[in-house]
Amino acid sequence: MQLREQLAQRISDRTAIVGIIGLGYVGLPLAAALHRGGLRVIGFDIDERKVVALTQGDTYLEHLGPDLSPSLAESDRFEATTAFERLAHVDISICCVPTPLGPHREPDLSFVRSSAGQIGRYARPGHLAILESTTYPGTTRDVFLPALLAARPAFEALALGRDLFIAYSPEREDPGRRSHNTQSTPKLVGGLDEATTGLAAALYRVGIDDVVPVRSAEIAEAAKLLENVFRAVNIALVNELKTVLSAMNVDVWDVIDAAATKPFGFLPFYPGPGLGGHCIPIDPFYLAWQARAVGCDTRFVELAGEVNRSMPAYVVRRVGEALNDEGKALRNSDLLVLGLAYKRDVDDTRETPAAEIIARLAAAGARVSYHDPHVPVFPRKRDYDLSMTSIDLDADRLAATDGVIVVTDHAAIDWSLVGRHARLIVDTRNAMAGVGGCKARVVKA
Repeated sequence: MQLREQLAQRISDRTAIVGIIGLGYVGLPLAAALHRGGLRVIGFDIDERKVVALTQGDTYLEHLGPDLSPSLAESDRFEATTAFERLAHVDISICCVPTPLGPHREPDLSFVRSSAGQIGRYARPGHLAILESTTYPGTTRDVFLPALLAARPAFEALALGRDLFIAYSPEREDPGRRSHNTQSTPKLVGGLDEATTGLAAALYRVGIDDVVPVRSAEIAEAAKLLENVFRAVNIALVNELKTVLSAMNVDVWDVIDAAATKPFGFLPFYPGPGLGGHCIPIDPFYLAWQARAVGCDTRFVELAGEVNRSMPAYVVRRVGEALNDEGKALRNSDLLVLGLAYKRDVDDTRETPAAEIIARLAAAGARVSYHDPHVPVFPRKRDYDLSMTSIDLDADRLAATDGVIVVTDHAAIDWSLVGRHARLIVDTRNAMAGVGGCKARVVKA
């Protein structure tokens, strides 16, 4: 029996062992989905704290719920480890590592390369390796595969689609979303050859309801970028309209609600304090970087990125203007930021605009504190180390504050309390709309 047929059989009868590299927002829910489908899963991570937490059944990603980690910890088909030599025991490896931006907003694929090297070092012929990390078209073929082969020169003699199988399948995680989860979100998959596409699709069907094969890894890579660039461009549009309409004393939120009554030709997108999460703030720059590499410009996409990146500065300017209207200066003012996570009702602070807003306010001389029921401690960021902890929210604290800045509209925040006791609210999320008994002056930003 050929290696491809052997692996297909092991997937079918659930004897294949899957290694998930990276146990974060993408890797952990994927590991749980494949585990629920009946496969044995080994999770790999360089962060020993995650491994200890999973071994003990402790939850470190709030939005996944309290039962996921205990269910994995109690199973004899799951284990977590920092020992990458255990990759020698897996049949399939799935790479779910970060792909951040470098200091000049260039793609940083160091985690992809190092993970591919670990796979190449320990994998056996007949191995299926899948990249899930967001990246530009061509990464799987031109970066991931060469890094894997470089770690095991003997693999150079292996034939793709017969002895070694390489594919790309973009993650589509949206932390906190209630309508879809990993299992119910359609999964794209494209291999470096047709045989691999079939194998990878069969694997994902173990734990995911709808798997959509595409003709190549490059199509799958580009589809992921299109999904998020689409969102980034439309968010930039309403963010720019927000600044224009505000100058005209027109409420952009009311305008969007009015336009959204049209049953065709319009999709509502909403403004905010800036983009957060791993994908939308980063994907346009991956596309723009690769476009330049092939001699093309992405002026429209890059302009959208500039608009969205300018939003934290715009929020701070609006705070300064609002304080000035109250006869106060930004310097030496006491300000309270509500919400540190990049989106509502999660503890995810990746690329959160709150970090830049707080840093800019502090640099201007303001005394800044924050409240976030989901983020008790401000985590250290690459560009910001503010060493803050969430304060309690009460009437006295609100009354003593010169201004409240709404960055994230968590449902767990008592917005009625905020409206009754704060004096000035700069609202970037329209959180105060419809809040009864609001006595504060509300300025939208």
